[in-house]
Amino acid sequence: MTAQLKDAVYGAAVGDALGVPFEFRSRGSFTCEDMAEGGSHGQPMGTWSDDTSMMLATCASIRHNNGSIDVEDMRRRFRDWAFRGEYAINGNVFDIGNTVSSALHEGRGLSGDRSNGNGSLMRIAPLAFCDATDDEIRAVSAITHAHFISTESCVAFVRVLRDVLAGANVCEAAAKIQVGKYSFDPEKPRDDLRSGGYVLDTLDSALWCASNTETYADCVITAVNLGRDTDTTACVAGALAGVMYGIDAIPASWMSVLRGKDIIEECLF
Repeated sequence: MTAQLKDAVYGAAVGDALGVPFEFRSRGSFTCEDMAEGGSHGQPMGTWSDDTSMMLATCASIRHNNGSIDVEDMRRRFRDWAFRGEYAINGNVFDIGNTVSSALHEGRGLSGDRSNGNGSLMRIAPLAFCDATDDEIRAVSAITHAHFISTESCVAFVRVLRDVLAGANVCEAAAKIQVGKYSFDPEKPRDDLRSGGYVLDTLDSALWCASNTETYADCVITAVNLGRDTDTTACVAGALAGVMYGIDAIPASWMSVLRGKDIIEECLF
């Protein structure tokens, strides 16, 4: 699975980096066509955010534990990232979410209705490449996001990734999932997509982008141009598109400016 994990992680990291300069901007107020710099966080071109850092911490834990899930080890690595800058480019931690920050300070995941941001969904993809059970996926989500909607969204996304890895069409894979009352509709109009930080909105938008485009580049560009939580939507969509199309489908110009590739390589399993 190592090659396909690499497809997913680089797919996620590139999508994340594309979205970072446009985060918080409303749909229609900008057009993303290529890598850029600056934005709300003032980062250099090709910089990925907390999304990829936490995904790499997840990978590093699985690697250290020979493919097994150790929730406490993973929590420790998340704390190493948040408080010490591990798994971050130049040790620079920015854009950490409120739920993630609170959960890592308190040592427990938050389970309130208002704790259903996308902070566990954005990092869950590596679990598709090991033998993690649904309960282990839930437990990994619950390090920070312990509400049913968050944990089941993570289970759903891992299932989609595994189905696509096995050769399924992404629309067919997405049609099988259900989280509470949510089910996926690939024919939903773009204007009806929500692209804020709510976990089901991110899952829905990422699946929609993957289902309504035909290349890696179009998928992640479409995700960024939805606006608002641009980096996370494109990170989740990018992980899926990376699996669908492979790392060679990522534009070389984007890969060349992607920062932190040494960190990525050290964490893959």
